[in-house]
Amino acid sequence: MLELDAFSNERLRTDPYPYIVVPGFVQGEALSAVLQDFPEIQHPGSIPISEVSGGEAYESLLTEMQSDAFRRVVANKFGFSLDGFPIMTTVRGVMREKDGRIHTDSKTKVVTVLLYLNDSWEAEGGNLRVLRDGEDIENFVEEVPPSAGTLIAFKVTDNCWHGHKPVVGKRLSIQMNYLVGEAAKGKHQFFHRISAKLKKLFAGASNAPA
Repeated sequence: MLELDAFSNERLRTDPYPYIVVPGFVQGEALSAVLQDFPEIQHPGSIPISEVSGGEAYESLLTEMQSDAFRRVVANKFGFSLDGFPIMTTVRGVMREKDGRIHTDSKTKVVTVLLYLNDSWEAEGGNLRVLRDGEDIENFVEEVPPSAGTLIAFKVTDNCWHGHKPVVGKRLSIQMNYLVGEAAKGKHQFFHRISAKLKKLFAGASNAPA
C-alpha cells in the first residue's frame, strides 16, 4: 500500500530542519479503500489507534506504516538508525479552531510521520506549514495541503516549528512517532487516552439537546 520508492527518491529538505514531503505516498485503489475504511471520528484530539476501529484497508495501512520495511526507509532518509525505538500511532478526524497552533514536538519523539487522508481540501486553513520560528505563522518555508495520500515526516529538533491556520471540522490524518523509549510511549499513550475520553465526553455534552 505504501509507495516506499517514492519516499526513498524524494529529496530530504534541511531548511530549517530535516523533513520530507511525499505526495501520493498512498494512491490508487489502496488509497480509495483506506478512505472508505477510515474510522468514523466525531470528536477532536489525537486518539490512540487502540481507541477506534476501522475497516480492513485502514488496518492494513497501519500494519505497513508500523513495519520494519518502512522503519528502514525512514532511517535511511534521515541518516540514523531507528532500531529499538518504539512506535506510537494516533489518528485525528475533527479539528477545533484552537488546533494547529505553532509548536515543536516533544523531545521524547525522534521522528514524526503525518499521513493525510482527506479526499479533497478546499479550506483556507488546515495546510501544515514548516515554519522558521515559533511566533509567525506567515514565516514559512513550505505549506503542505492535507490532501489524501500526502505524507510529511520530520526529525524532531529544538526548532521543528510547525502549525497551520485555524480550521473547524473534518480533517483526517494518521500520526506516527518513533519515540526515545518505552517509558515515553507509556506516558504519551496514557495522556492521549485520557484526553481523547474527555474530549469525547465534552463533545457529547455540547451536542445534547437543551
